[in-house]
Amino acid sequence: MERWTMLAVSVLLCCSCTVVTAIQRADMFPYGTLNGDSVLREGDDETSKVLSLPRPLYFYNSPFSQLYVATNGIISAQDLPMEKQYVDDGFPTDFPAVAPFLADIDTSGGRGQIYYRVTETPSVLNRVAQEVQRGFPDAKFTPTHAVVATWENVPAYEEQTRPPSPPNKINTFQAVIGYDETDSYVLFLYPEGGLNFFGTLPKESYNVEIELPARVGFSRGEIPYLIFSRTEGPYYSVTSNEQSVKNLYQFGNSGIPGLWLFHTGNRYSFDNIVPASIRGPVSTPPTVGYDSHVGTTTPDYDEFEEYVENTFDPNTQEREDDYPLTGRNPEFQPAPADGDRSSFLLRQSHYGSDNIPLTSEPVYGLEPPERQYASPNPPQTVAEGGAQQPQEQQPQLPLEVVNVHTPHRNAPPLSPGAHVVSVDEEQVNFDTGVIQYTTENKETCARFLQQCSQNAFCTDYATGFCCHCQPGFYGNGRQCLPDGAPQRVSGKVSGTVYVGSTPVSLNNIDLHAYIVVGDGRAYTAISEVPEPVGWALMPVAPIGELFGWLFALELQNSQAGFKLTGAEFSRHAEVVFYPGNQRFSIIQTGRGLDDQNHLTVDTVISGSVPFLPPGAEVTMEPFKETYQYYPSVATSTSIREYSVVTADRGSESFSFQLKQNITYRDCPHNNQAATPETLQILMERVFVMFVKEERILRYAITNKISPVRAPGPELYNPCYAGTHDCDTTAQCIPLEDLAFQCQCATGYTGDGHNCYDIDECAEGSGTCGDNSECVNLPGSHRCHCQTGYEFSYDGRTCVDQPERLKTHCEHHRDSVKTTSADGYPIVGVYKPQCDAEGQYLPQQCHGSTGYCWCVDSRGEERAGTRTPPGAPPVDCDRPDQPERLKTYCEHHRDSVKATSPDGNPIAGVYVPQCDAEGQYLPQQCHGSTGYCWCVDSRGEERAGTRTPPGAPPVDCDRPVQPERAKTHCEHHRDSVKTTSPDGYPITGVYKPQCDAEGQYLPQQCHGSTGYCWCVDSRGEERAGTRTPPGAPPVDCDRPDQPERAKTHCEHHRDSVKTTSADGYPIVGVYKPQCDAKGQYLPQQCHGSTGYCWCVDSRGEERAGTRTPPGAPPVDCDRPVQPERAKTHCEHHRDSVKTTGADGYPITGVYKPQCDAEGQYLPQQCHGSTGYCWCVDSRGEERAGTRTPPGAPPVDCDRPVAVTPTERPESMCERWRASLIEHYGGKPGPQQYVPQCEPDGEFSPVQCYGETNYCWCVDQNGHMVPGTKSDDAVKPACISSVAPPTVRPTSRPDVTPPTNTDITLLYAQGQKIGALPLNGTRLDESRSKTLLALHGSIVVGIAYDCKENQVYWTDLSARSINRASMVSGAEPEVLINTNLVSPEGLAVDVKRRLMFWVDSTPDVIERANLDGSGRRTLFDTDLVNPRAIIVVSSTGTLYWTDWNREAPKIESSSVDGQNRRVIVSDGIGLPNALTYDSASEQICWADAGTKRLECISSDGSGRRVIHTNLNYPFSMVYYRNHFYYTDWRRDGVIAVNKDRSLFTDEYLPEQRSHLYGITVATTHCLPGSH
Repeated sequence: MERWTMLAVSVLLCCSCTVVTAIQRADMFPYGTLNGDSVLREGDDETSKVLSLPRPLYFYNSPFSQLYVATNGIISAQDLPMEKQYVDDGFPTDFPAVAPFLADIDTSGGRGQIYYRVTETPSVLNRVAQEVQRGFPDAKFTPTHAVVATWENVPAYEEQTRPPSPPNKINTFQAVIGYDETDSYVLFLYPEGGLNFFGTLPKESYNVEIELPARVGFSRGEIPYLIFSRTEGPYYSVTSNEQSVKNLYQFGNSGIPGLWLFHTGNRYSFDNIVPASIRGPVSTPPTVGYDSHVGTTTPDYDEFEEYVENTFDPNTQEREDDYPLTGRNPEFQPAPADGDRSSFLLRQSHYGSDNIPLTSEPVYGLEPPERQYASPNPPQTVAEGGAQQPQEQQPQLPLEVVNVHTPHRNAPPLSPGAHVVSVDEEQVNFDTGVIQYTTENKETCARFLQQCSQNAFCTDYATGFCCHCQPGFYGNGRQCLPDGAPQRVSGKVSGTVYVGSTPVSLNNIDLHAYIVVGDGRAYTAISEVPEPVGWALMPVAPIGELFGWLFALELQNSQAGFKLTGAEFSRHAEVVFYPGNQRFSIIQTGRGLDDQNHLTVDTVISGSVPFLPPGAEVTMEPFKETYQYYPSVATSTSIREYSVVTADRGSESFSFQLKQNITYRDCPHNNQAATPETLQILMERVFVMFVKEERILRYAITNKISPVRAPGPELYNPCYAGTHDCDTTAQCIPLEDLAFQCQCATGYTGDGHNCYDIDECAEGSGTCGDNSECVNLPGSHRCHCQTGYEFSYDGRTCVDQPERLKTHCEHHRDSVKTTSADGYPIVGVYKPQCDAEGQYLPQQCHGSTGYCWCVDSRGEERAGTRTPPGAPPVDCDRPDQPERLKTYCEHHRDSVKATSPDGNPIAGVYVPQCDAEGQYLPQQCHGSTGYCWCVDSRGEERAGTRTPPGAPPVDCDRPVQPERAKTHCEHHRDSVKTTSPDGYPITGVYKPQCDAEGQYLPQQCHGSTGYCWCVDSRGEERAGTRTPPGAPPVDCDRPDQPERAKTHCEHHRDSVKTTSADGYPIVGVYKPQCDAKGQYLPQQCHGSTGYCWCVDSRGEERAGTRTPPGAPPVDCDRPVQPERAKTHCEHHRDSVKTTGADGYPITGVYKPQCDAEGQYLPQQCHGSTGYCWCVDSRGEERAGTRTPPGAPPVDCDRPVAVTPTERPESMCERWRASLIEHYGGKPGPQQYVPQCEPDGEFSPVQCYGETNYCWCVDQNGHMVPGTKSDDAVKPACISSVAPPTVRPTSRPDVTPPTNTDITLLYAQGQKIGALPLNGTRLDESRSKTLLALHGSIVVGIAYDCKENQVYWTDLSARSINRASMVSGAEPEVLINTNLVSPEGLAVDVKRRLMFWVDSTPDVIERANLDGSGRRTLFDTDLVNPRAIIVVSSTGTLYWTDWNREAPKIESSSVDGQNRRVIVSDGIGLPNALTYDSASEQICWADAGTKRLECISSDGSGRRVIHTNLNYPFSMVYYRNHFYYTDWRRDGVIAVNKDRSLFTDEYLPEQRSHLYGITVATTHCLPGSH
């Protein structure tokens, strides 16, 4: 008690002081896959799938129903464009943007993760509400949903040519959007140490080292202006330079460094972003998770009782605060009830939790899978020595708040949470307001020795302490094991595995592993594995590989994983199987060492695995894997191959990709501790098998770890080769050459060849002190305190055990109020019963009701154990077999509230009745009403079984024959409401009539109006059958002749509402008039205005036919000569609003004047201002022609030189304007509006609004068959219209590069470019244009190495051409007839033939190289052929068909024989195709799957080279490298085949799409002739 008093006094002496720390990672909102997050796929410029919002979010004052999360630190309400259009630019953006850190981020290669989700979890919503209340005290905000996006350990994009950045140059930050029906608020979180780079280099920097600081803020994006225009919307920037980016985690507008809050939208009125503003910092940052009862804004979330409010009062008993609230983590403390955090509770962090792992996907604060609130369980562990961590919780002292200066960046980091510091009044400078103080709270060995292993020593450093294993032991200091001793692992495996489409659940089955540390052999066995899963999991050796990495045989200059992680860690591995793309997840959590020094690891697996038939054998070759090491995390990525041997299919080869990260806690205080950046593990003698009879799955792997380039001779020593004869409990010590020495492990004795355990307890060599017992262990021993004693702070000395802390049961029991405020007992209260140890008694009984039930260790009722008064109770000591999960009926029953808050029963409540198995009783009865009915297995009422009170119930056991489901008519009938909420009948409602079978009666009549009509089987009215009241009805049984479908006119007419909701006619509505056949009458008239006009067959008004009331109408039968579509001038004129909503004219509006032909009058005048000017044919003002009022106008008929850009409206532009007018000037996000190029032609890709439903079109706007897509990847469409050129152009001739042996030739629209290679590197300095072809669209390209000629297809000229690669050579047209869309092109050098694909008629043709001998090879079963190659050495032709419905790669002989499909599964948009002459495989790049893959010509040996391409179009292979043109980067990219890495990139100065690519050489390469 004295120390608390002194502590309180020291605080009171401090003149209003506090310590404010930046938020830690643990203070971020919960994230990761365990919290339901989706993971954004890795890459440089990725955008998530659409995140649909349950209700609209108001950003600024506009509603949005969907969001997208992007790699580059941004969230948007629309799909983002390519990053080059925004990532290097400042605010504003063209699209809506929430940007917590907008920079060029790249997560390729498994570097970092990006998580996102939309959630309704109470703990998240409550925390958002509390932050908003604190930052905006006057706000009335109750969030209904939140969007959480987290960028974890993400690096900046780096050019391949630049040296790599240090591994710690990674950032972590988070954005949280909370919103309700009217408002939205955004939180940006930047944890301490989370920002390590503050800007990125632009991709197009032209070798100028200018770093652009990250942009942080908000942008509304472009907003509509008038009808055809858009204007820049408002925006708000938080940062302006690098220093302001650095300030993000050092300051905050919420009073907490690193936490920023903004009001970002309102439904009714919102001008721009409003930041929170709290003067001076507040206490500590909010901890993970918020108490649901303090300051909550969501009453419905309250599902758990609050037991004790834990506050400090010096007058209370000494140990009142020595326990955590309701058994929760002490770090989780409620905020003050009034929401004022200036008076706060000290937060304590405890070290050494046994049940909370640390992982890169944090499991702290896990959100429950359902909408129920569970007590937060944040990690009780922090970096070693990083926080004050006493065993007892200290009293919570309120501190006042003053302005505290932000600490210098180089100052030692503060521990998570605040600390009370002693302040000397003489050191306070009252003139400056800055408090000078000395800390006495640094963590030292003297105070925290107990956190180290008993086989470790503790060392103090400048900023804290670290634990180190003693000689003869290894580990991370917190857990140490004896050198050389074998290690055992135990744990449980759980999860659900899909084998094919069959789910199989694993419920805590046993896992055991045994590792011979001396030579790295790891044996893993999983028992009680169901047979289908056992066979299928054989290839998943990564389950057991963890133990090999932890205890691998160490070669020189390396260390096994256990030395870094100790026994507490988390491993997350993702496995993707090929070719089936099954995904499988492994999460393994180290829980520490048990009493026998055995490692405890729990494993959770989930996902799909390929089916393997019973009896299959799996073999895996030895392989190497490289681990990358970062602070507190190790990662690796690899592709594994394995073989499956079955009796039916023999041996088959498959592969999978493994990505994993292992997170652990390291000690940050020892700066001298060297952690390797990379290590390589060699896995030898991989053995897997499933023993069907024993249902055991076994993995056996020999593991060695070394630097990536380990010296070769070391492997020959028997210690490293595993050929020594040392005992399994001995170490093999390598000597010179092949000599070695065997030495028994620590805790063992012998000659090294035979070793025996030393019993330290018997020999008296143990380290146990007084009042303790020594327990011998293999290779070690453990000390146990005697009864009544416990370990002191050093973890070694046993001292008297203090008074036991209250348990959860005792807290629960003592929190129950059994008497009212006036002293009377409260009836009906349940009070838990606890045993002498404070644990819940296994059987609990309610004193008032007499019900009894069994509970688990947490006091939770065990399902199926409740018994009524007088019934014999269940034996609660009998183990569950296994404990059954609550059924749907029991959940339903238990969710019904039958009593009010004051304990009185609620009348009229229906409580379901369940049987002993938890299933619904077949007959259910309502206790209040007396009604009974039968239900099915789901508790749904069976139709026709309800009986009133007193009536005999239906026999619910009688089999249904079978029970008929409700028909469409019955659903329709029963959905009609005929009475209002207050019980009065609703007049005028039509209720369908159904027959006994539930079908619509053929004749339907409206009870109120008397109208009758015939309907079809779907209840749809049959045209022409409606009769008025009193008229004889139509014979509905007479068959239609045949029944005519409604016409467009009838649909139009019937969709017009002519009466209001209350039955009054709506004035001024136009209703189309149709003839007897349902066609529009040629002349239409408006009943209210009297205007008449002629229409065409589609009901569209014919221009020039409208007449006012009283005027003679136009003769609509007169043929149109021909009917003219509205011109641009007429569209412009008619779109101008000249009257306001109240009918008054709008002054100052300019309305264009058009002539009788609809063209702009050459002279336009403004009716209000009097200004006049001349316009061209597009209505654009001609420069220098504007005259003021009263001045003589310019003669607009004077000829003006027509500029090359003047042109009439194109078909695309006319169609676009027509549809926009049809949509009322505001097309919806799902409506189609044609997309036109700047020259007026159709864009090659057309999409429905903002959706991803896209397709390709030809130059007339007609859809190209087989190109429709509805996924995130738009089709690879090529424009068929040449771009406009400026004449005259120079004569096209060849300008080849000089002094080059190997040159890449690429097609780029109107030119063929040449890119020389220097070895395998792209020589950008010597790149040049080989041939300029103005007005062309060059797509396919090929090279003839014998004649040194280049061949190409021209989509614009519809021709195939060639030219010699000598200076001054001119193009030669080879074929220019019967070509429509020639794309891919290939040259057979050996046979002197060329082959090409034409993607419009869908044919493959061939001809001689001079264009003669042309013939069609294939014209069937092709949809979208694109790439084509020929292998001259074998005479084989290969081509791709990117049919969106069924993409494939095919082959045939060069004469069109032996056609067959090579690949048809696992591909999407196979654009690019090439031949790997080294492996003799066909390789393709897929813009849909983003993979580069290869396969042998017989369909075997398929393998993945790269998994994360951007948007490849064409590809060529040369010297172990693939070079492909990329539409996302608009350049040429090189990929190393062996390393699966991007090695080089070339971006031409002119940025536009690149098409075909080929290799030109001074001599023919092997295999090409």
